[in-house]
Amino acid sequence: MECPVQCGCNAHVASVFLSTSQAAKDLELTPTSISRESRQLEEMGLLHIRKVGVQRIMQSEDSPKTLFQKAGDKLLNPIKRTVYIPKELVGTELLESGYSALAEYSMLNTPNVRCYAAERISQWKDVMSNSLQNSQVQVAVEMWRYNPRKLSTRNIVDELSLVLALREDADERVEEAVEEMLNELWRKIDGYRN
Repeated sequence: MECPVQCGCNAHVASVFLSTSQAAKDLELTPTSISRESRQLEEMGLLHIRKVGVQRIMQSEDSPKTLFQKAGDKLLNPIKRTVYIPKELVGTELLESGYSALAEYSMLNTPNVRCYAAERISQWKDVMSNSLQNSQVQVAVEMWRYNPRKLSTRNIVDELSLVLALREDADERVEEAVEEMLNELWRKIDGYRN
């Protein structure tokens, strides 16, 4: 693969490249934040930062799969809290999450209680409960540490965030479905890189 930063090196590498300015734009972060975060990732040994002209390029020789595995225990579960709200209050701004999302990505059956992800839950403070009271009329809403839309291109949370949200689930069927979803994701990514 040609060097995507067009530095004139004509390198044929299988590494991952991303400029800090593009990462900041994609994740809606300030240049200061992305600079600090990229330095932390470099200190963790997950990537290297190099300058090409005025650009700071984050680079890793590892595949996305290897990077994710290396970062594993350092990545937080995105879910801060789960509440239950009436089904009729679910709007298009919510992304499917939990077992609902996993059922979309794998052969897992759709759960009885749908689950969604949101960055904030304050809009439901008058109608939400901390426990499921009626599976016929309520859905679960997870409050996430970050806006789940930033990493998703669909009406469903992204695969890697979902893995982090479900990684402590000991149900064998869930573990198998997560593995199926990840294998499909790595196949897709490898197809894009070749």
